[in-house]
Amino acid sequence: MKRIGILYHPMIEAAHSLTEKLEEFLASMGVSVWLCSAWEGEKARAQVNNTDLILSIGGDGTILRAAQAVVPSLIPITGINLGKLGFMTELSADEAMAKLPALLAGEGWIDERALLEAELSGEKSSPFYALNDVVIARGAAARTVRIEASVDGEALTTYRGDGVIVATATGSTGYSLAAGGPILHPQAKEFLLLPILPHLSSAYTLVLPSTVVVTLRVSAAYQASLSIDGHINLTLSSGAIVTVKHSSIRTRFLRIHPETSFYGSLEKRLKGKQ
Repeated sequence: MKRIGILYHPMIEAAHSLTEKLEEFLASMGVSVWLCSAWEGEKARAQVNNTDLILSIGGDGTILRAAQAVVPSLIPITGINLGKLGFMTELSADEAMAKLPALLAGEGWIDERALLEAELSGEKSSPFYALNDVVIARGAAARTVRIEASVDGEALTTYRGDGVIVATATGSTGYSLAAGGPILHPQAKEFLLLPILPHLSSAYTLVLPSTVVVTLRVSAAYQASLSIDGHINLTLSSGAIVTVKHSSIRTRFLRIHPETSFYGSLEKRLKGKQ
């Protein structure tokens, strides 16, 4: 590897100090390094060309931002965990230095994850890509929203409540889980459609095949919101239409630890243990 980018959590002091150590360490090995706050997405995207690897220093939220920075390229990401759960991270801060030489020598393996592709009617910057989830929810007013859902052009139901989540298998252990959704294996291609606090409307979760297209039309007296992975947030007016589908693009993680059973570590991770 000749060029590595480091995206760090700007509000964690330990992330700054580790970034400096890694920059010095990689430079001593003849690797070109660029640094950027994970919160400066446009600045990061401007530097990703010809990058061989992204090191994400923070937690799962930092990885979500790193994934946004590299899409639609296939630059792999290795997460160094300074957070709590670390479902997507690979290394602890203590082992980063020891494991990096093996990664640079090509000893790791690639873990590919599905992305969702969302398009907002009338929005020129579409499509948006989500590693975790696409969420349509009520705005600042504490009022329910109505969301008319269809699958492959066929009317499904009208959700009434706080909103709707469309989640990937990766995102099934995040907001979707908190909303009562099931857990999918990270390699599953299926995705989830589930309501948030439904009121007198459908309360079940749908597990959808990767081939379908979900269309969501918002009907609300007050403004609603569209959230992509929790940090791209747009205001929606009544009548807005969001189309969500499985993307042909993937997020790639470069891992060094031996592949272990997802189910064997699930309980520990959910309880915040490593």
